[in-house]
Amino acid sequence: MDEAIADTRRLMSKPQNLNDAYGPPSNFLEIDVSNPQTVGVGRGRFTTYEIRLKTNLPIFKLKETRVQRRYSDFEWLRNELERESKVVVPPLPGKAFFRQLPFRGDDGIFDDSFIEERRQGLEQFLNKVSGHPLAQNERCLHMFLQDESVDKSYTPSKIKQT
Repeated sequence: MDEAIADTRRLMSKPQNLNDAYGPPSNFLEIDVSNPQTVGVGRGRFTTYEIRLKTNLPIFKLKETRVQRRYSDFEWLRNELERESKVVVPPLPGKAFFRQLPFRGDDGIFDDSFIEERRQGLEQFLNKVSGHPLAQNERCLHMFLQDESVDKSYTPSKIKQT
């Protein structure tokens, strides 16, 4: 019966110094989707989002980047990851077809509340995908997060850790 009682003694650990407590974390990956901007007019109107990446993970060649992406770029990334990787890719926030109908009396997909809701969903999507170790090896993710423009005719491949 004594064997069934859980051992509740503290684990022995080394004392923490100031550098351990307040220094940079050993591995971090921060991704923010922010600053939505609607550009264009009529049927050529769309919203872009700024994606900011900060990391110290060795697999990423650049440690800080800022790029602009639109919803269709997120759709491309999701499709590429689904096709090329073994990762279960989470869904994107919806397309909002009803918001695109004319004569609604509001701004539809360009309404501030909808853009904010979508921005939050895109940020959540990117953080889930980018945090997955297998997705981090995909060239399409690196291109999406770090290259100024997305080359949709790229050759899919894995990133080699240096």
